[in-house]
Amino acid sequence: MNHTPFVPPRLTALLRQAVPRLLEGVVAPLAVFYAALALLGLTGALTAAVSWVYLGVLWRLVRRRPVPGTMILAAIAITVRAAVGLWTGSAVVYFIQPELGTICISMAFLASVRLRRPLVQKLTLDYIHLPSVVLRHERVRRFFARITLLWAFVLLMNSTVSIWLLLHQSIGTYLLVRTAAVAAISGLAFVGSAWAFRRLLQRLHADTPASAPV
Repeated sequence: MNHTPFVPPRLTALLRQAVPRLLEGVVAPLAVFYAALALLGLTGALTAAVSWVYLGVLWRLVRRRPVPGTMILAAIAITVRAAVGLWTGSAVVYFIQPELGTICISMAFLASVRLRRPLVQKLTLDYIHLPSVVLRHERVRRFFARITLLWAFVLLMNSTVSIWLLLHQSIGTYLLVRTAAVAAISGLAFVGSAWAFRRLLQRLHADTPASAPV
């Protein structure tokens, strides 16, 4: 039986997929919040941030495009955050909630490695199809375990930097510096992970006999 070779995705293609999502899901909401905070105050900023997320959902529904599950979760999360922020009247409380959640996620990443079910593997399979023969390879298992550990520490570092800025700087400084710092740390980790992943697949392809499925 003929087998179709598995072609590793190009790094540029992965970046083209990630950058628009980063702009829409991270940069734009912060820009909307900061602009509304300067013009309308805290209540207006919280309302604008929630409205941005729901407008994104509505835009997809109107255009009959699928709404990602992550966007639905983001809409629920930002609604709860905004409600708590309005109740307390504190922007610090609004911003610290996702950072605490990120710390919990980083702990989940660490636990998944301990349980030999690395979460990065599951997340990767949501976007890229990998044959079962590739997933069973020992090199691939070690790779996903190490990358999951890497991202656990990346998330923990992002949250630590963000919380420090939030508690010691103004909201404006926090938004600008935190966005740049998180983008730089996460961007380097993403590019490094994608490069290592592609290199791993190329090595597997080179080590596999021509008659075997790739």
